[in-house]
Amino acid sequence: MSPGPEDIAREQIDRMLIQSGWVVQDAKAVNLFAKQGVAIREFELKSGHGTADYLLYVDGKAAGVIEAKKAGSTLTGVEIQSAKYSKGLPDALPAWTRPLPFCYQSTGIETRFTNGFDPEPCSRQVFFFHKPETFADWLADGQVATSQLAAMPPQQLYGKQPTLNSRIRQMPPLIEDGLWPAQIIAIKNLEKSLSENRPRAVIQMATGSGKTFTAINFLYRLIKFGGAKRVLFLVDRGNLGRQALKEFQQYLSPYNNFKFTEKYIAQRLTSNTLDTTARVCICTIQRLYSMLKGVDFPEEVDELSAQGLDTVYRRRSDRI
Repeated sequence: MSPGPEDIAREQIDRMLIQSGWVVQDAKAVNLFAKQGVAIREFELKSGHGTADYLLYVDGKAAGVIEAKKAGSTLTGVEIQSAKYSKGLPDALPAWTRPLPFCYQSTGIETRFTNGFDPEPCSRQVFFFHKPETFADWLADGQVATSQLAAMPPQQLYGKQPTLNSRIRQMPPLIEDGLWPAQIIAIKNLEKSLSENRPRAVIQMATGSGKTFTAINFLYRLIKFGGAKRVLFLVDRGNLGRQALKEFQQYLSPYNNFKFTEKYIAQRLTSNTLDTTARVCICTIQRLYSMLKGVDFPEEVDELSAQGLDTVYRRRSDRI
């Protein structure tokens, strides 16, 4: 008998979980300490809460659920169902917090994720499942937030909240010295958009109005006060990447009088090797394309047009 649409979706979800570092187990043969992250299929919840397609354990404690749907299903309405599962863990089982903070809805092709530590949790589209170690870090932050934040004075709260969204809401006021009015408006509106959980935003400014300087001001705040782990700074030509790196190196923070690169590493990618300690990665669209394709092109590729890059890739592929 051929597998049905939901079976196909679960097979793909299994593969995605394994690639993300999880071990996938059946509910009848569970070893919670087989790995840091364990995903248990078809887990029976307490009465009235049904069966979770996947229950996620991190370091021996329940942390989240996955609701699987067949390809083509609309996932935005499924968030309610996965939230119900997050509240149904049997009382006798260990959990990081209740309800479980992490909820996925996935078809194996499209995946949405809800972080219960956000101030106003809502689902967002993600490319893949998170790694168990990422959840472990977030859970540790969440435990600190629950036990300590209430007692902290406002000036000590910066960067201490458990999620990027909550940290953005608590960033200190923008220091406006050295900024033009248009740049001040752009930074404030961008931070407002992100704090309202609207991550897609565009800053439109005229040529010569200081767009890169505006971006660096915002990114410094996002890293220092928002706790952003790494930022991709995307350009369409190698010479623009070199110019951007110079501006990062010259930027002097009004918050502590350190230059950007004295505090944080800014890497301009000239190969497919990523510096995992870099907080800013300056990359051309062409370089990103080559990394996604898994082919390491020489630095000259950063000066090609998209059409020229595709020609190089096809020629390289023909020789492999």
